[in-house]
Amino acid sequence: MTTGWLAVIDMQRVFADAGSPWASPRFAEAAAGVRRLLPAFGDRVTFTRFVAPGEPEGAWRAYYEQHPFALQPPDARLWQLTDEFVDQAQHVLDATTFGKWTPELARRTAPAGPLVLAGVSTDCCVLSTALAAADAGVEVLVVADACAGADDDSHAKALQVLDLYRPLIRVTTVAELLEGTT
Repeated sequence: MTTGWLAVIDMQRVFADAGSPWASPRFAEAAAGVRRLLPAFGDRVTFTRFVAPGEPEGAWRAYYEQHPFALQPPDARLWQLTDEFVDQAQHVLDATTFGKWTPELARRTAPAGPLVLAGVSTDCCVLSTALAAADAGVEVLVVADACAGADDDSHAKALQVLDLYRPLIRVTTVAELLEGTT
């Protein structure tokens, strides 16, 4: 079994559905990478969900003015994990922020080894989570082929930015992680 904890970021319908304004075109590829990772972490997996706040505050007001479709309650269909992950999600953390490095995730994962990140979107929620965790002193591994961005260019750029944070953050692949060569 691989050491550390796996945080699967926002594998939700709103990012999987091709008709959604927030669709990640390579969601299926990221999901395939996540499926390969899950057995290696056993019960050391936390799934996260981005959900809208009941009442946006501060800069979030302008954000939701641009994305009014997203102002739905946490139990709305768009916020649900995709069917393939619902039964595997023993631990689910909801957050109204892009970054999922919350006190709850910190308590659940630290200090037991690296925090491994997979999911969507590389250029938003994965990036925000990685930077906050690294700032907290956590070793972070971002699994490039188990992540997907808003588009291919944004995904690649986010991985380049994340790689600038070595040794706090390292970009790896599913194969490297499972082989223990990261």
